[in-house]
Amino acid sequence: MRLIIVSGRSGSGKSTALDVLEDNGFYCIDNLPAGLLPELAERALVHTELLHPQVAVSIDARNLPSHLKRFPELLEEVRARHIKCDVIYLDADEETLLKRFSETRRRHPLTNESRSLAEAIADESLLLGPIIDLADLKIDTTHLNLYQLRDSLKLRLLNQPEPGTAFLIESFGFKRGMPVDADLVFDVRCLPNPYWKPDLRDFSGLDQPVVEYLSAQADVEDMYQDILAYLTKWLPRFAASNRAYVTVAIGCTGGHHRSVYLANRIGETLKPILKNVQIRHRDLS
Repeated sequence: MRLIIVSGRSGSGKSTALDVLEDNGFYCIDNLPAGLLPELAERALVHTELLHPQVAVSIDARNLPSHLKRFPELLEEVRARHIKCDVIYLDADEETLLKRFSETRRRHPLTNESRSLAEAIADESLLLGPIIDLADLKIDTTHLNLYQLRDSLKLRLLNQPEPGTAFLIESFGFKRGMPVDADLVFDVRCLPNPYWKPDLRDFSGLDQPVVEYLSAQADVEDMYQDILAYLTKWLPRFAASNRAYVTVAIGCTGGHHRSVYLANRIGETLKPILKNVQIRHRDLS
């Protein structure tokens, strides 16, 4: 059995996550009382007609605070039954969450006559603290539209060729902010930038002209070798510590050339070594 627990602040994309999982064969339950989690897992194991049941539940601030405080022990109960259980936490910055609520005109579950929307969003983080601390995967949806979020969820949750730690090698541009869900970050802005070559500017780090230019630069090759040596040595240690997800972020200024080239090259090199490696280019669109 596989169980995915989806949590996060209101407006962060939890409903989208459940939709994606339901479209891919998961039985989904929104707003499950956290106290029922062990019972749900037990019933799914005993009574399901499926050989390999897949269940996804949303647990968020609509729960009783006392149940949220008990989340660590409830999760331990579930995992004691030898159920593969992933905890996914979605979030966005407060300005983005405020904007999303203003656009949809939905009521936040924690607002009342004495608590404003901004205060409710801030309080939500405190209530969900026990879940945040135990999250296997955190996804920042601040800069993701609906389709990008769906693609990101499919990549991280469903596109895993083998069991074990799922490694994501991700390129990004610092001008759009550093990924808050990254476990390791490498800054490659010191390398020669194809953007300043007029004949290369409109290409990306996946295109052959940029690949040929960067692969001919000694500094780029040194950076590639150093990052690869570090990851080859230490990523297996992450896997040995039972981490479900590890994100390695490689950033340049705009996220179009240097970081894309290096993330793609490093990811392809690691695939035969680590087996469960995914590659994503956050700002290449």
